[in-house]
This record gives sequence, structure tokens and C-alpha cells, in this order.
Amino acid sequence: MSNDHEILLDKGKQKDPKLKAVRKEGEPTAAFIGASWAALLVGVMAYFVGLFNAAMQLNEKGYYFAVLVFGLYASVSLQKAVRDKEEGIPVTNIYYGISWFALIVAISLMGIGLYNAGSIDLSEKGFYGMSFVLSLFAAITVQKNIRDTQRARERE
Repeated sequence: MSNDHEILLDKGKQKDPKLKAVRKEGEPTAAFIGASWAALLVGVMAYFVGLFNAAMQLNEKGYYFAVLVFGLYASVSLQKAVRDKEEGIPVTNIYYGISWFALIVAISLMGIGLYNAGSIDLSEKGFYGMSFVLSLFAAITVQKNIRDTQRARERE
């Protein structure tokens, strides 16, 4: 009788194993996906908060907003073109070249704009530059994760 009682006590102490989500081969982890989205949101929101609070004219704010949007689009477009080429998906040289050109132009416009902005303190210039770079990198990573997840699900 005491053995039966001990077995019942042991069963009560044991926890049911948690169900572990099965990740498909090539699919990014949930932590990496979450970190990528968090980095994108932090970068973009920090940039927008900085623009909202900046003591600059509306046309200057519009310039920096447009450069961010252009940079985000160019970085995702380039990532897609590079990945397509790597995977053997046809990409025209003109599109590939334009993608590189657009990203270089976006980064150059940001650099030139910050260099010539006399009304912005050096610390603010660094803030805009870092949030811009964080946003571009995070956009590339988010796009990569979406594509990897889609590819992993298509294999199944």
C-alpha cells in the first residue's frame, strides 16, 4: 500500500512536459524573429520620435522622413535581389544595379543631410544616423526571416 501511495505522490509532483513547437528546417527561431521585429520598431520609432521633437522646419522633417522610407525600401529590395541571385532565381542586372544604387543614394542622402544640417547638434546627428542604420539592418533581417519562414513551409 505504501508503494502505491508513493507512486501517486511522485505522479503528482511530476510536471507535464511542455509542448515544444516544432521548427522546420531553415526556419528562424521565434526569438530571432521577435528580436528582428523589435529592432525594426525601435529604430523606426526612435527616428520618428526624434523627428517629431526636432526643432526644424517641416520641409526638413519631410526630407529625413523620405530618406528613411527610401532607405528601408532600397535595403529590402537589395536583400531580395541578392537572395534571388544566390538561389538561382533570375534577376536582371539592371534591377540588381538599381537596388545597389538606391541603397547607396539613400545612405548618401542621409549622410549629406546630416553633415550639412547646421541646426542639429552633433549628438542628434549621431542619434539620427544610428537609428537610420538600425532600421535598415532590421528591415533586411525581417525580410530575410519572412522569406526563410515561407521557404521552410513550402518544403513541407
